[in-house]
Amino acid sequence: MRYWDGAVWTDQFAPTQQAAPTMPASTTFELHGMVIERQLGLVWGLVVRSVGFAKGFTAGFTALSAGEVPQYTEVVDHARHQAMNRLFDHVRSVGGNAVVGVRFDTAEIGQGVAEIVAYGTAVVAKPAP
Repeated sequence: MRYWDGAVWTDQFAPTQQAAPTMPASTTFELHGMVIERQLGLVWGLVVRSVGFAKGFTAGFTALSAGEVPQYTEVVDHARHQAMNRLFDHVRSVGGNAVVGVRFDTAEIGQGVAEIVAYGTAVVAKPAP
């Protein structure tokens, strides 16, 4: 499997390269130490991923023994990072500098293909006085 690190395709998964850019984000509807000046509306970041034949094949054998299936964990973690990066891009595109009410959702949309979406409310926030 190949991964996009934000600049080039690589064979190595590197979470530090996939980390979402710094932006205030919260699962609640407030930001500690900040005042929300205005809400800009719903924003999202969407990723559709497939595991791929080789990874799915080896994961099938791992799943037979019960417990965590690291092949799938790696793919889902990478997809969530991508979804957050895209969420932050969407926030910026509507003029926001933070996002509140952040949630993740996943759905299988085909055999071996899943949708991962991060969504929330884009806001304009400033440091509290």
